[in-house]
Formats: sequence, C-alpha cells, structure tokens
Amino acid sequence: MEFGIFELLKLVGSLGLFIYGMKIMSEGIQNVAGDKMKSILSAMTSNRVAGVFTGFLITTIIQSSSATTVMVVSFVNAGLLSLTQSIGVIMGANVGTTVTAWIITFLGFKVKMATLATPIIAIAFPMMFSNSKKLKDWGNTLIGFALLFIGLDFLKKAVPSFEPEQLQFLETIHDSLGLFAPAVFVIVGTIITIVVQSSSAAMALTLVLCNQGVIQFDVAAAMVLGENIGTTITANLAAIVGNTNAKRSARAHLIFNITGVIWMLLLYPFFLNFVVYIAQEFFGQNDPRTTPEAVPVALSIFHTTFNILNTFIMIFFVKQIRDIVVKMVPEKEDDADYSLEFISDGRPIANEAGIEQARNEIKRFAIISAKEIDSCRKIFQGSKANKKERKGYISRLRNLEENTDKMHNDVSIFLAKISKDQLLSSSQIQEVNSLLRAAHEIERIGDIYKGMTFTIEKRYDEKIWLSNDQKDDLNDFLIIVQKAFDVMLANMDAREIDLEAAITAEKAVNQKRKELRRKHLERTSDAPEVAAPQMLAYNDLLASMERIGDHILNVSEAFAGVA
Repeated sequence: MEFGIFELLKLVGSLGLFIYGMKIMSEGIQNVAGDKMKSILSAMTSNRVAGVFTGFLITTIIQSSSATTVMVVSFVNAGLLSLTQSIGVIMGANVGTTVTAWIITFLGFKVKMATLATPIIAIAFPMMFSNSKKLKDWGNTLIGFALLFIGLDFLKKAVPSFEPEQLQFLETIHDSLGLFAPAVFVIVGTIITIVVQSSSAAMALTLVLCNQGVIQFDVAAAMVLGENIGTTITANLAAIVGNTNAKRSARAHLIFNITGVIWMLLLYPFFLNFVVYIAQEFFGQNDPRTTPEAVPVALSIFHTTFNILNTFIMIFFVKQIRDIVVKMVPEKEDDADYSLEFISDGRPIANEAGIEQARNEIKRFAIISAKEIDSCRKIFQGSKANKKERKGYISRLRNLEENTDKMHNDVSIFLAKISKDQLLSSSQIQEVNSLLRAAHEIERIGDIYKGMTFTIEKRYDEKIWLSNDQKDDLNDFLIIVQKAFDVMLANMDAREIDLEAAITAEKAVNQKRKELRRKHLERTSDAPEVAAPQMLAYNDLLASMERIGDHILNVSEAFAGVA
C-alpha cells in the first residue's frame, strides 16, 4: 500500500490518542487513589519483597510503569521513600507494566473494546460535571480507558499492510548482523520508547506490528527489551529537577533494566525457544515464529517472564545497586547553596503527598537554620586576625536569608496551588495554614541572622571589637538558643507536639537575655570607659537572639495548630 504524509499523520495521531488516553486514565486513577498510594508507600519498610509487590500493585492499577517510576521519584524527592525502598518499588513496576501487554493482547485483539468506548464515554461524561471531586476523577479514568482503546483500534487500522518482499530488508539486517541483530533491535525499541515516552504505547505499537505480520517474533522480542530501557528515560527526565536521592532512584531504574537486558541477550536464543514452548504447551498457540496471529500472546509471555526473572535475580542485589548509584550521583558538598529540594519541580503530587513535600521542605530549612548557630558563633568570636574567615560566615548567613525568602515564597505558592487545584479536607486546610505560618517564622529567623551580620560587620569595620567577656556570654546564649532549636526540630518530627517543652525552651532564652543584660550593666558600671558602639552592638545581638527564640516557639506552635 502507499504510505504518504497523510497516512503517517494518521499513524502518529492514533499513537497520540492511545498515549493521551493512557495519560488521562493514569492521572484519574492517581487522583482517585492518590492518598491511598501515598499511605502504601509511606508505610513501606526496608522489606524489598513488599516494595516489589507495591510497585507491581500500583503499576497494575494505573497501567503505566513510567507514571509509577515518576511517582516514585517524586516521593523520594519529597522524602516519603528512601532510596532503598524506591529500588524495590521500581522493580515491581517493571513486572506490573507487563499486565498492559496482556490487556492489549486479550482485550485489544480478542475483544472489540473500541465498540464499547462510546457507551463508556456516555456514562463517564456526566460524571465530569459532578460537584464531587471523586466522581470527576472516576469520570476522567473511564474516559481515559475508552480513549486508550479507541486509539489502539485506530492504531491497528493506521499501520500499513506490507507485502513480504517489502520487508525483506528486516530479514537482510537480521541475517547480516547474526548474533548482534538482537542488540540492534534493542536499540530500535529503546529509541521508539524514548520518542513516544511510554513503554506501554511502544509495546502496543510492537504488538500491532507483530499481529499485522510486519515484524517477526524474535525482532519484536528484542524491541521489547529495548522498550524496557527506553522507559527509564521518563523517570530520569523527571529527576533532573529533583534532589540527590531522586536522581539516584532514577539511575537505579536505568541500571536495573540495562543489567536485565544484558543477561537476557546472552541467553536470547535459548530463552526464545523456552517462550515458544510455553506458548504452545500451556496457551495452545501456534509457533509465533511462523504464525503472526500467535505473536501477541508469545510476546506477552516473553515480556512477563523476562521481567519476573529479572526482578527475582536483581532483588538480591538491591544494596549493591544502591551503592553504585550513590557513587554515580555523589552528595553535593555543603557550599551554602541552599536551593529548594523537595518541591524543586513545583508540581504537587496528590493532596497528602504534596503537603508532605512542603512539610519536608520547611523541615529542611529549619535544620539548616539551626546549624547556622555555629556561623553566628564564629562571627561573634571574630578578631583582627580572621577577617577572611569571618566574611565567609557572614556570607553564609546572608545567603541563608535569601534562600529562606525563596523557600517561603515558593512553599506559599506551592501550597496555594494545592489549595486551589485540589479539594482539601478541613484537617488538610488547617495543616496548610500551619505550614504557611511555619515557613514564615523560619523566613523571619533568616532575616534576624542577616541583621546580626550587619551589626557585627559595621562594628568590626569600625575596629570596635566585642570584649572576651561579651564573646563568652554570647557563646553561652547560643547554647541556650541551640537547645530551643533542638526542641523545635524534635517537634517537627514528632506525632505529638511537646508544646510545654517548646515554651520552657523559649522562657530559658528570655531568662538568659535578662541575665546577660544584668551582667552587662554591672560591667559597664564598673568600666564606664567601654565604648557606646560596643554596648549597642552587644545589646542588639542579645535582642536578636531573643527574637530568634520567639520565632522558634512559633514554629512549634504552628505545627501544633496553635493560633
């Protein structure tokens, strides 16, 4: 048949409709069960078998391993999953994606699902106008399901029929390359999947081509292996804007799939014979190497068996994979570049998970703010001899202030987006408000740090140095403030907020300031020659640290839901 531009556009459009249907269905199911998925993932332990099962379950539900792995990368980025846990989930996702091939094989080819698509849309369309968000999500899911099979039906009709002589070049390539032919078709499958950004769509296209007799079984099987590699690109693209562990999780997916393809290529001819045997003996199929109609079942067997075996083998090497990706993506050295980490891509994932992302981002900046007490200590102890070092710590504190401003702004926008785009429960609305307040309080701590740097810098530039007694007192005060930070951080991680401990810590800060002011007044009365600028600088620093104590208490109150 002739195959011109119009026919090519029909083929691409059919594939696009299939992918779009899968996207709509996947997003609908994620919204319907988003919080449950988060609960499942959050409850994961280091049990790798449970991780594999979870990945399999989620991918079976949403029918997209790419969506699962991107979700896993997002959860790792949000701090909901550890790197080790994510590797198990990704392995399970590879097994779960094989269900798609079976659905297409038995429903797409055996049952005319396209004829049921319009009645399904008729049922789902009114649901989209419901006031219930859950009902709207179910409507999207059903419409996505219908579009998926309409796209598959169009795809089958859009694939051109070829005469045997027109496909002679495939046999020529296959014969000329010999043992290396499977590796070449693995690359072809990888490229196709990268282009369409969906292993399920690439698998559907491969099944259709096989069913039409366009490509042979052994070529198709090699392409399926390539599709396993190509599907890792989506997660790696998603991880570009993620944190270190998100990048590691995506690399683990790549290593897992590439390793599987390598050992499979070594056993390729023997494994194909094994698959043919299963297809004939247990599924009553003809030889897929000579009967195109038998290829979809055989290819589904190949896909499923390979991924199960690969997962069974690689599950014993989770720690080794983790060690490899840790070396591949080393931790960034602490250079005071405190960029956003957990919500770096700005996209909320499900209600609970999105709130958890914001919470972890706020916690992270709270930890950073607490650590910078040491920078305060260093600038207070400054002398004529260590000007360069003092400038470095001043720069750190000012950089922190800029980044806490950015965190406050971005977290506020992020939480506003969640509140606007998703229906929140009353408890979730309260939690969003608490997080907004906590982000503001931490941003204010950054402002105070910056103000302290100007106080110190101005006096030291004027050659007005703190006395040794003042330095010692400020150091003692910082110890009390650090204890208040410790209580705050413990409360941010605790299920039950110990507000009494936070109040006690804040009172200790206030009491320390009063004590140091009294000592300061006694010293100045005994030594009236003490310079006024030195006295003012010291008092400013005491007042600043007391205000930090106030904001520390406010963070605990925010997490406790106290107005």
